[in-house]
Amino acid sequence: MNNNYNFAFLDEGSKREIRRCTLKAVAIPGYQVPFGSRELPIGRGWGTGGIQLTLSLIGPNDVLKVIDQGSDESVNAVNIKKFVGLCTDVETTNNTTEATLIQTRHRIPEIPLKDGQILVFQVPIPEPLRIVEAREEVTKKMHAEKDYAPLWLQLYESLVKYQKVTIASEYPCMVEDRYMTNPSPIPKFDNPKLHNAECLYLFGAGREKKIYAIPPHTKVVSLAFDDVPFERESFAGKTCRLCKSNNTYLDEMFDAQTGEKVYQCSDTSYCKEVAAHA
Repeated sequence: MNNNYNFAFLDEGSKREIRRCTLKAVAIPGYQVPFGSRELPIGRGWGTGGIQLTLSLIGPNDVLKVIDQGSDESVNAVNIKKFVGLCTDVETTNNTTEATLIQTRHRIPEIPLKDGQILVFQVPIPEPLRIVEAREEVTKKMHAEKDYAPLWLQLYESLVKYQKVTIASEYPCMVEDRYMTNPSPIPKFDNPKLHNAECLYLFGAGREKKIYAIPPHTKVVSLAFDDVPFERESFAGKTCRLCKSNNTYLDEMFDAQTGEKVYQCSDTSYCKEVAAHA
């Protein structure tokens, strides 16, 4: 660890304040708790909310994994791991099952997380009602009154116009039948993983200064009409070119040599593990 920094960079008072806000978020699933977002050597909007949660929770015995769109090797993931390692000296890993603390940008790992693991999301816009109401004071009142009619109308208009719900990511969900929640810009393929999970999900928005949580074994239901059920992305008939999986979230790309469209697992750790045991 670099001795020029406090352990996990933030001062102890800041970490305690963030942990108190996190405890409140866990106690009220789906509720957005305001917190004093700290300055980091990273521009706001680049994952500072998730990083502050990670720095406040991490301990010397933790094992850290960081993913960006499912990848362990992206610029975002690699540099966050370097930053946290510089000021904590904790062990890092690409293996999902080995990690105690996972920070993610817009994916949930394919391997189901277990009790004792924490998944921290980097969230750009935490407010699910922002697409229908720009004023913060109004959205707070709507949450207090459980008035989500404008969001239901948004879904209905999408069905009328396109014959399907066109929201591909940040698909809103109801937590414990009380708070409408933005699950971060994860693809809606990942939404079912939020329901009754064994791990703790934490969401940090540094620029918007909000923390919220989905604790283990929490009811999470994606917004849908009774006669038009929620549907996630379908990859029927498609397989990963590397591990041959056909039940994961696949990225579409083009083979530079053949010019043909190919598919590959977004979760690189899962893909490598399956390919190695194939």
